[in-house]
Amino acid sequence: MEIDGEGADARGWAADRSWLEHALRAIEVAFSTWPMTAATTVFAVVMFVKGHRRAGILIAVVMAATALATYGTKVLVGRGRPVWQDPEYFLHSNAFPSGHTSSAAAFAGLVILLAVMLVRRAGIRRVISSVAVLAYVLVAADRILLGRHYPSDVVGGTLLGVGVLLLGVALYSPLPRSHALKAEPLPEPFPSARNLAVVLNPIKVESVEQFQALVTQMALEAGWNAPRWYLTTVEDSGTGQAEQASVEGADLVIVCGGDGTVREVCAELAGTGIPVGVVPAGTGNLLARNLEIPLFIRAAIDIALTGQDRAIDMVAVEGDGLEPSHFMVMAGMGFDAAIMEGVNEDLKKKVGWLAYVLSALKGLMFPAMKLEISIDDMPFTKHRARTCVIGNVGSLQGGMVLLPDAAIDDGLLDVVLLYPRRFLSWIPLVLRVLTRREHNAGDSVARMTGRKVVVRAAGEVPRQLDGDTIGAGTELSMECIHGRVLVRVPRTV
Repeated sequence: MEIDGEGADARGWAADRSWLEHALRAIEVAFSTWPMTAATTVFAVVMFVKGHRRAGILIAVVMAATALATYGTKVLVGRGRPVWQDPEYFLHSNAFPSGHTSSAAAFAGLVILLAVMLVRRAGIRRVISSVAVLAYVLVAADRILLGRHYPSDVVGGTLLGVGVLLLGVALYSPLPRSHALKAEPLPEPFPSARNLAVVLNPIKVESVEQFQALVTQMALEAGWNAPRWYLTTVEDSGTGQAEQASVEGADLVIVCGGDGTVREVCAELAGTGIPVGVVPAGTGNLLARNLEIPLFIRAAIDIALTGQDRAIDMVAVEGDGLEPSHFMVMAGMGFDAAIMEGVNEDLKKKVGWLAYVLSALKGLMFPAMKLEISIDDMPFTKHRARTCVIGNVGSLQGGMVLLPDAAIDDGLLDVVLLYPRRFLSWIPLVLRVLTRREHNAGDSVARMTGRKVVVRAAGEVPRQLDGDTIGAGTELSMECIHGRVLVRVPRTV
């Protein structure tokens, strides 16, 4: 083949590589049939577990089809291996196309495709895509440098792997279908004009125009009118926009933003009977996680348009230096609020929740607080803690359950106090909390439950509502308002 040039030239690609021998052999083994099969299986299973079943099916089918097509082409072409292979590891199977390269090209393409589809942050997408391309390049170079293949074998393998991937995507889209596609239409208790409003925090999406086009297309397909758009501003993070949407006759309000924007919209629409569809686009997205709303924007839009309404609790909160407000997820005093204060916003934009991890590591020894707590107007009790969390939900990011008994529609608030006495005490304490084995925690963990909770600190400490810092203070007074907000959630079978 012309691309290989003369035999001596092609052999030159594999010459003088003794210093690379071990590294090249390691790459060859790492991307051989069984490791690639294991990687494909893990990749597909992760997609299934995360709810992206069509993506999981596409991964399995594309990789299997690539392997079969590679084998069939090898048999049809019947091209022998280069004679300058290392005699110690000489391969006698057919050479064209390169199996290592075809599978690496298909796998890298799948990784890039799903990164573009599922990963919101452009920086992280670029890193993932760059790593995938680098892995493919290493495999392609490895096949030539080891003398396993002619350059045309590698080119042929690349074209085959990419071709199978493109064919697979053309025949079977990895994008999820509507979760209500086969479900019966939900009854509507009141006549609806199918008027849709969308409150959007524009800094939370990469392209406002693309997001608007996607929502409009999906809304029309689901039987809604073209949406009216309300963009949040620095001065108004959702309250005014939600009020305007309700006044203008919205039958459904979709909010796209972080937990703070979601909180403002839900608080404004509480008690109106207008359901709120949540499209999570923040860093924490705790309300969406606890309502089992997917973080994939397209799937979240589908649930907002076609899901069922669920009445959830909202929490009214007051405190010193704080105007009467609300939260949907969690409030905190102490260490957890200090984490929010210490987050580097520029780093947060680049790496997301990892910025919170770094902030937490810097503030692990937040000083102990002296607290007084009253539950349901009972007498105050005294406590010491490094952090106090009052939750309307139970799970944090990554599925970490901090308040295992909390439910968003039980009309109750759950309180947890954590008091590790030394720096290293955090490790066993966190493990006991996560595994729910707190009987040996002594006074390091304390829990309380009630409809009304008042927490007073001896001095000013950091405070937060739904991940947003609200300034230092000494008191938070909270009351759970049962079933106050209607939120769209996935349909139950």
